[in-house]
Amino acid sequence: MNWEDKGYLIFKRKFRENAKIINVFSKSRGKVSGVVYGGNSRKIRNYLQLSNELFIVHNSKNENKLGYFKTELVNAISPLYFSDKERTSALVSICSILNFLLPDSQPNKNIYKSFEGFIKSINLENWIIIYIFFELSLIKDLGYDPDLDKYKNKNTNQFNISKIRIDEINYDIPDFLILNQLPKSLPNYLIKKSLYFTRNLIQNRFFIPNNLPFPKSRVLLENYFN
Repeated sequence: MNWEDKGYLIFKRKFRENAKIINVFSKSRGKVSGVVYGGNSRKIRNYLQLSNELFIVHNSKNENKLGYFKTELVNAISPLYFSDKERTSALVSICSILNFLLPDSQPNKNIYKSFEGFIKSINLENWIIIYIFFELSLIKDLGYDPDLDKYKNKNTNQFNISKIRIDEINYDIPDFLILNQLPKSLPNYLIKKSLYFTRNLIQNRFFIPNNLPFPKSRVLLENYFN
């Protein structure tokens, strides 16, 4: 099965002496795995960085077996933020979560559009708030809607924190998420509360029931907003 497409690198690991197995997330193919021969060479490994956009040519003799990729760099994203620990952690986190939760070879244009939207917005000042809304959108696109709108009341204010109960679990949630507002800035304590809320939702709905390890980079991201 042969095809070509563009996609974002969301996973990589060494395979034999001079090859890598990578997972890419593309609009038309979803999450796809393949072997990159020569992936440990200096030329190729320099651009096989998580979140980078690649052009890939996929070749496989049998669609039930792991194929191999020829890759070219389209857009170098992660190198722009190597000196920015917060943004780097967010990129690694978002790629790890997608790699764990996306089904193989099943396109999801909504998730792809949201992911690409975040990538294009990561240079903005309120990028972390956009990241938080990406996680909420991801939760819905994976099939679970927490229906936050029903928790609105006359006291709801974007700088408040409400106590809510979802599926018999108690959560503290900043009201700007209930109001579905995208502020230009927020104090760190609200950012951390928001990250903690979305992390717990993702863990409780997807990671814990499927006995999946939660990405350490995602926990690290919270710690930058103490």
